Amino acid sequence: MDIKKIGTQPSSKGHADYFTGMVRIDPLFEATEPARAAGASVTFEPGARTAWHTHPLGQTLIVTSGSGRVQRWGGPVEEIRSGDVVWFPPGEKHWHGAAPNTAMTHIAIHERMDGKTVDWMEKVTDEQYHS
Repeated sequence: MDIKKIGTQPSSKGHADYFTGMVRIDPLFEATEPARAAGASVTFEPGARTAWHTHPLGQTLIVTSGSGRVQRWGGPVEEIRSGDVVWFPPGEKHWHGAAPNTAMTHIAIHERMDGKTVDWMEKVTDEQYHS
């Protein structure tokens, strides 16, 4: 058994290469081999968002507060709210973040494959975000 006590894992800022705006990442768990799951609580200030990216084994988002936006490549921008659960299948290009005027926090859960959980791509433009 391993208990992660609140406050024992430091928060970090979302790296400017992969995020637009103010983003705080609070690690929750990272399973040890042979398990592959990892999770974090991610808070996006209004207008903040990820860059386009994929996950080799998919990603689940559980929105815990606020409202936000998600989009898969070629699809419409969709609104998400507290209580919503979003699943992105393996390899699906997507982004997610806060609504323009409201912060959003979600728990992000993904799995590691060959040591990798995410493939980062280009940033989401303002035009894409507001479409």
